Amino acid sequence: MASLSIRDVYKTYPNGVPVLKGVNIDIEDGQFLILVGGSGCGKSTLLNMIAGLETVTKGDIQIGGKTVNNLSPKDRDIAMVFQSYALYPSMTVRDNISFGLNIRKVPKGEQDQIVSRVSKLLQIEHLLDRKPGQLSGGQRQRVAMGRALARDPAMFLFDEPLSNLDAKLRIEMRSEIKLLHQRLGTTIVYVTHDQIEAMTLGDRIAVMKDGIVQQFGAPQEIYDSPSNLFVAGFIGAPPMNFIQGKVVEQGSGVGLELDTGVKRGVLNLPFDGAVKSHVGKEVILGLRPERITDTRNAHNVDDGKHQPIDVKVDVIEPTGPDTLVFAQVNGKRIVSRVHPGANPQPDQNMSLMFDVSKAVLFDPETEQRIA
Repeated sequence: MASLSIRDVYKTYPNGVPVLKGVNIDIEDGQFLILVGGSGCGKSTLLNMIAGLETVTKGDIQIGGKTVNNLSPKDRDIAMVFQSYALYPSMTVRDNISFGLNIRKVPKGEQDQIVSRVSKLLQIEHLLDRKPGQLSGGQRQRVAMGRALARDPAMFLFDEPLSNLDAKLRIEMRSEIKLLHQRLGTTIVYVTHDQIEAMTLGDRIAVMKDGIVQQFGAPQEIYDSPSNLFVAGFIGAPPMNFIQGKVVEQGSGVGLELDTGVKRGVLNLPFDGAVKSHVGKEVILGLRPERITDTRNAHNVDDGKHQPIDVKVDVIEPTGPDTLVFAQVNGKRIVSRVHPGANPQPDQNMSLMFDVSKAVLFDPETEQRIA
């Protein structure tokens, strides 16, 4: 196993285009790091720099406390699993897994032991004599992982390994990768654009945009306490609701003016201090869909942080365990999760319970979190 330290790392291409702009990330031995963001955010470039496939313009990358900027990929004790599987079509599964062992001249008996151990771990023993063309996408990905496991590296690097799989298989392989990490305890750096993969797999998540780490932390921390509008909107499915409105004094506290088209009112907010200085100003309230629900599905409604708001239902989307209800608040569509038994109908009025216990506020101009 190995720790990973990325210190003030920059990457600029020869044409002067900056790709990474001062990235700082630290993870401990055995942790699972997710690099997540949209296309062009720099996450794959950063992974390639950790692997030694891209050079560092400025800064340091340390693996196990050792600076590796000038080390070749083969000297970094890492193994990489690619999106494209990168299997040799003319070789059997057995030969694909043992290919790197052959290159390093590992004795045949030891190779057999390693292939047997890895194939059992990944449950592909029955596939060892097949060729890649005879395998499904999920089986090929297991073989690609097996080849990396055979190396017994200090660190695994995964470059969007599930993006070529169908939805059902992605969920299955996601569980396999998490289980694999729990069994091995090896440090993993995993690149994805899928925020669900990020939330379910990682111990630590680095959310990236335009070559900058917008937020780095534990999954639940990033979900509950996003540092800015981008992180709040990127993490979560459906994404966080953003309701812009004016802050007003409400008794000894503050509230947000709301207009649902059914009723005008003020939503009490559980903030004071810094938010008091925003009275009379526009802010953006962030609320997760599960924090807006029907009154029968709400809990602890007498805690002072729940408030019923009447809305007009625009659209409903039944999902089975709950129903998504879309409505207009302050001229913008929001989404809530309600119990299927609430039986909401389009164009009907409905009372939704707003739970502000985990509400967040953002500045509309800077897009940074206020509270």
